[in-house]
Amino acid sequence: MTAFRTATRTVLAFLCLLALASIVNAQMTENTESTRSQKDMSILSCAGYIRFERLQSSGEIVGAEGEPERHTFTEGNVVFLNVGANQGIKEGQQFSIIRPRGDVKGVHKQKSGYLGTYVQELGHLQVFKVREQTSLAQITFSCDSILLGDLIAPIRERKPLPPVTGELDRFAEPTGKKNGRLMMAHDAHEMLTRNDVVYIDLGSEDGVKPGDVLTIYRELGTGTVTFVDNEESARGRSYGFQSDSYRGGGFGLQAQRAKDSTRFVNSPGRYSHNPITTREIKRHRPLMPRKILGEMVIIDLQTRTATAVITKAISDVHTGDWVELR
Repeated sequence: MTAFRTATRTVLAFLCLLALASIVNAQMTENTESTRSQKDMSILSCAGYIRFERLQSSGEIVGAEGEPERHTFTEGNVVFLNVGANQGIKEGQQFSIIRPRGDVKGVHKQKSGYLGTYVQELGHLQVFKVREQTSLAQITFSCDSILLGDLIAPIRERKPLPPVTGELDRFAEPTGKKNGRLMMAHDAHEMLTRNDVVYIDLGSEDGVKPGDVLTIYRELGTGTVTFVDNEESARGRSYGFQSDSYRGGGFGLQAQRAKDSTRFVNSPGRYSHNPITTREIKRHRPLMPRKILGEMVIIDLQTRTATAVITKAISDVHTGDWVELR
């Protein structure tokens, strides 16, 4: 009887542990999904865009509660707008807070001509009191510090980021579809990776659309931040084995093979002339596979440009890299 009770208690304890583990796992999954959702919202709401057409704003932040002690504003602060009932503003309306940063120039681009004005998205606000010429609003979400003079505009609707699935084919052939340049990145970053927001010179005039996936790539041997001309260590092949730099002479481990033909001599199979250099090999080789760096998805579309998020990265991505519609 005692053994039976002990076994029963053991089974009950085991079942309780299983139930507890299931609850903890569910809570962790829920927390992970919540964190991912919040991160996606931040990316989508703070992405910014490059607008080709003239910018139309719905009003301007001209004051705030707490002046003059406070000069920058964030989530929870109350601000005053220079538009009210006479301009069609209503209580409960929500707006995006934006800051035009100027015309886009001095960037890596394939297109010529004017591309547009870079518009920084700073957060959202909600109107809670309306007067004839002014309104009071509370900042409900902020990506950065908000200043007097920032504008308000309708919130841009964007599709949720797609789930990242599958492996990236590092040696995929070009598709032959539209390609462009990764011109610049959010917050002026130059070294980029997954979840970074970038701007490309492909827009609605090129037939791309939100949700399109593009491959990020660069030509083999190009695009590194630091360039090292990796010439041979053994340069004195025909000058014996002497070397002040311990190069190893003509038969050192880092010596290249000799040539069997030069500009003046052609003796196939007779490798006895000056050594071939790395630069020479690269200059005469056939077309090499491109270096694939990652993928991105378009989240916002303008006339001449698009905003995208890097969803996969297997190497450092740089501004100036190329993109191709998959």
